[in-house]
Amino acid sequence: MYARGKVRDLYAAGEFLLMVATDRISAFDHVLGSGIPGKGKVLTQLSLFWFDFLADIVPNHLISANVDDYPPDIAAHADELRGRSMLVAKAQMFPVECVVRGYLSGSGWKDYLATGKVCGITLPAGLRESEKLLEPLFTPATKSMDGEHDVNISFDEMASRIGHQSAETLRRLSLAIYIKAADYAESRGLLLADTKFEFGRTAKGIVLADEALTPDSSRYWPRASFQPGGPQASFDKQFVRDYLESIHWNKKAPAPTLPEDVVQRTQDKYLEAYRLLTGMTLQT
Repeated sequence: MYARGKVRDLYAAGEFLLMVATDRISAFDHVLGSGIPGKGKVLTQLSLFWFDFLADIVPNHLISANVDDYPPDIAAHADELRGRSMLVAKAQMFPVECVVRGYLSGSGWKDYLATGKVCGITLPAGLRESEKLLEPLFTPATKSMDGEHDVNISFDEMASRIGHQSAETLRRLSLAIYIKAADYAESRGLLLADTKFEFGRTAKGIVLADEALTPDSSRYWPRASFQPGGPQASFDKQFVRDYLESIHWNKKAPAPTLPEDVVQRTQDKYLEAYRLLTGMTLQT
């Protein structure tokens, strides 16, 4: 194995990498004791949809998602890999997460309540939870040295880490992707509240890598029921986070196992997000 993340496993595949999206689910920086059946397929298929949709803005690291194109030793595992894997180019990854926020929610809302700012960006007074921002905010984050927690950083800090020109490019790409994706999602009945991207550098130049605009990396709300002034119904992991908060888990290992009904409802939310965004039904 080349590397193992909370959700994805990476394997060396000659000059490429094989990225496999598992059914693991994480929350509060811990992998939970229960998986969500078919989740890896939703993440992979949605990423493929968005990679294609956004190709006019930025190239991506995808080589192929067709198991018949994989090297013979990998293709032997076709049944396990079909629908949940991608053969991708090796990229020199930028050590930042490119977060874009279009609505005031989650950690951004908590930050605003405490400081009147989101990640150091001053916002008007009197905004409500879940309110749409006047313009999308680019709020980068990085991983701490222990690799467990996302840490918000300023744009200037990002520029000092990766260079000003690269930071400007990633900010421009992130905002352009968010605006196009949010407009499309709204046409499909969903509001894209916030999302995060990862970029790397290959022979193509800067590419969109890892995943794109999935319920794991994005906060989607149903447009029809949107009402600022409090939390919103969502198609993302917020449902799981809310359950974990309700049982007063201390957010330390070992992570709890989810009840069967929470697993089922989470699976339903991921599949419904896929259906609404793509217009297709995914068989898991």
